Amino acid sequence: MADNVVVGTTRVAMVMNTIRQRIAGRSLTAGAKLPSVRALAGSLKISTSTVVEAYERLVAEGAILSRPGSGFYVANQAAPFALSEVGPRLDREIDPFWVSRQSLEAGDIGLKPGCGWLPPAWLPEDGVRRAVRALARADGPVLLAYGSPLGLPPLRQLIARRMADKGIGASPDQIILTESGIQAIDLLCRFLIEPGDTVMVDDPCYFNFHALLRAHRAKIVSVPYTPSGPDIDVFARVVAEHRPKLYVTNSALHNPTGAILSPVTAHRVLKIAEQFDLTIIEDDIFTDFEHVTAPRLAAFDGLERVIHIGSFSKTLSASARCGFIAAKPDWIGGLTDLKIATSFGGGRHAAQLVLSVLSDGSYRKHIDTLRSRLSKTMFDVSGKLKNLGIVPWIEPQAGMFLWCRLPDGIDAADVARAALERDVVLAPGNAFSLSQTATDFMRFNVSQTEDPRVYEVLREAMKAARGKA
Repeated sequence: MADNVVVGTTRVAMVMNTIRQRIAGRSLTAGAKLPSVRALAGSLKISTSTVVEAYERLVAEGAILSRPGSGFYVANQAAPFALSEVGPRLDREIDPFWVSRQSLEAGDIGLKPGCGWLPPAWLPEDGVRRAVRALARADGPVLLAYGSPLGLPPLRQLIARRMADKGIGASPDQIILTESGIQAIDLLCRFLIEPGDTVMVDDPCYFNFHALLRAHRAKIVSVPYTPSGPDIDVFARVVAEHRPKLYVTNSALHNPTGAILSPVTAHRVLKIAEQFDLTIIEDDIFTDFEHVTAPRLAAFDGLERVIHIGSFSKTLSASARCGFIAAKPDWIGGLTDLKIATSFGGGRHAAQLVLSVLSDGSYRKHIDTLRSRLSKTMFDVSGKLKNLGIVPWIEPQAGMFLWCRLPDGIDAADVARAALERDVVLAPGNAFSLSQTATDFMRFNVSQTEDPRVYEVLREAMKAARGKA
C-alpha cells in the first residue's frame, strides 16, 4: 500500500509539473482552458483521479482557476512561475540586506560561503523527523489551537535550565517564546524605543541588526569591536555623547568576528550602562557552538538591565522558527501584551518540535559531533584562505565564522559581485559595518566553504577585483 502512495504522489507531481511547464513556456497563457480531466488522463495514460488531485492542488496554489460546469483555466498570476529562473541581482548595493537576499534567493543552487547557517546535512535531520512524527500524533489542541502568550511551559522550563548552565538565573515566568531571535529583537524594539531614539551596535555586527533598527527608524551609532569585546574607551565616549537607549550585541561567539567578550570588558560595559541607564540586548544565538562557556552580560547583571535572547535555528533547524526573550519580571507583562497585539497566541508547532528535539538524548551527541566537525573545518578553511592571502582577524575558539582581511588593494564588494556571477554568495565586510570601514574584510562560514570551487572562484574574483582597482 505504501508503494501505491509513493507512485500516486509522484504521478500527481508529474501532472502538476507538466501544467506548470506549459504555463511557463506560454503554450498555456492566462485565461486559456486546460485539457479536460479525461483528455489529460488519456494522453498521459494515468487515472482521472490523479489528474483531479493535481488540478485541485494547482487551484490551491493559485496557478489555475476552477469554473464549475466549464472546466479549469490558467489564472492571471501565471507569470511568477518564470521568476524562479531569474538570476542574481549584481547591481544591488552592499547594504544590510545584501547577504540575506543573495543567500536566500540562491535557494539550494550555488555555493554560499557568505550565508549564516549550517548546511542541512550538518543538522539533526533524524531527530527533527522523529519530532515531526510525534507532533503528528499529538492531541487536537496542540495541532489546532492557539498557544499561550508566554509560550509552551515545558520549553520555557528547559530554556531556564539551559540558561542556568551559563550562569544566568531566570525563572520560566521570565521567559517569553518568540518565532525567532530576530522577532525577539523586533518585539523589544517596539517595547523599548520610539522612532528617533538612539541605539548602539558593534562595528562590525550582524547586518540584520542594522536592517531591523532602520525599520524602527532608530538612530544607529556604533563602537569598534576588539578581540575582547567593544573598545571600552570608545564605548564610554559614545554612550556619554549620544545617550543611546539600547545596546545590541553578541557576548559569546560574536557575529561576524567570532570574538569572545572578556570578563574585564563585561564589567566595564555594565558599569557604564548603569551610569547612563543603558539597556542591553544580548543575542546568544550561537550558545550551543561553544566548547567552554564564555562570559555573559546577563550572568553578571542578573537580568536587571540586560535582556537575554536566543533561538534554535543555527544548530537545530532554520525551518523550526522558535526563539525566546528572558527579561526582568517587571517587563514581562508589557512584553506579553505587546506579543498578543502583534502576533496573538504563540505558535505551538515549532515550540513543541524544538522541545522534542532538545529533550532527545541524541541532540547532545549531535552538538558534540558538530563542535568537533566545526573545529576541524575551521582549521582547514583557515589554512586554505591563508594560501590565497586572505588572513583571519583572529582564530576563533569555536563557532562557524572567520572574519578575514583580503590582500591589500582588493575591495570585498568587487570580489562579492564577481563571485556572484559564478553562483557563489560571499559576505563583504561593509554589509556588517555601520562606519563602512570594513572594505577589505569578508566573513566566511566555514561549514559552507569546504567545496574546492569556492577557492577557485575566490582566486579569480580577487584577480578581477585587483584589475579593477
